[in-house]
Parts: sequence; C-alpha cells; structure tokens
Amino acid sequence: MKQLIILFAIIYQSANIAFAQDPIIGQWKTIDDESNKPRSVVEIYKKGDQYYGKVVDMFLEPHEDPDPVCDECDEDDPRYMQKTLGMEILKGAKKDGDEYVGGKILDPENGTVYKCKLWLEDGELKLRGYVAFFYRTQTWIRNE
Repeated sequence: MKQLIILFAIIYQSANIAFAQDPIIGQWKTIDDESNKPRSVVEIYKKGDQYYGKVVDMFLEPHEDPDPVCDECDEDDPRYMQKTLGMEILKGAKKDGDEYVGGKILDPENGTVYKCKLWLEDGELKLRGYVAFFYRTQTWIRNE
C-alpha cells in the first residue's frame, strides 16, 4: 500500500511539473469578437516541440448549421469541406520565452489562415493572428 501511495505521489508531481512547463496545454473557450459569447472549445496539445489545437466543442446558435464544414477554406487546404468539430486549427507554434510563436491558425468560419502568437496574461490565453500588417487579438479562457 505504501508503494502505491509513493507511486501516486510521483505521478501527481510529474503531472504538476508538466503543467507548469506547458501552461497553455488544455482546453480553452474561444470568445467571439463581436458578441463576447463563447464560440468553441479548442484543446491545445503538444507534438514534439510544437503546439497544436483542435476544436473539441462548439456553441452554435439555433439558426446555424449543427454540423458545419470549412466551405470557406482554400480548396488546396486539406481542411476544405471538412467538419469543423475535430478540426486542427492551430499548427506549429513553438515556445519562445513567455510566448508561443511561429504557428498558424485557421478561422474555419471565413477560411482565413493567420500567422499567430500566443501568450498567457492574467490567467487568460491571448492569441494574436496576423495577415500582412493587420492583426486581431482574441482572449480565450480556460475551460473548467
């Protein structure tokens, strides 16, 4: 029994260390820029030394398609006409100090792919997407 408790303590400690090293890993509610309402839940995870995110839940209005696809995506993008739910929208961000840079994020509602960077600020995740000199910043909140 004592060995089981020690093993559990080691696993618990390892999980806490991993979370401290990768605080953006987990599920985040995206917030609509115009309505300020939750729009989706994106799960951020790590593959190698890069961070990715996929849509794991959506908050749709009654008039919206209950199973949307990315019909606005570029036809050369493999996500074209694919279901939004389960779609990998964040790709290839790398940790650089307190920021995660060099990634790309897709807005599946309009098909635009942005260069992006992410950072934590006051417990919220900030994501800034860039196209040329233009950018927009969204605030995502941890999905509890």
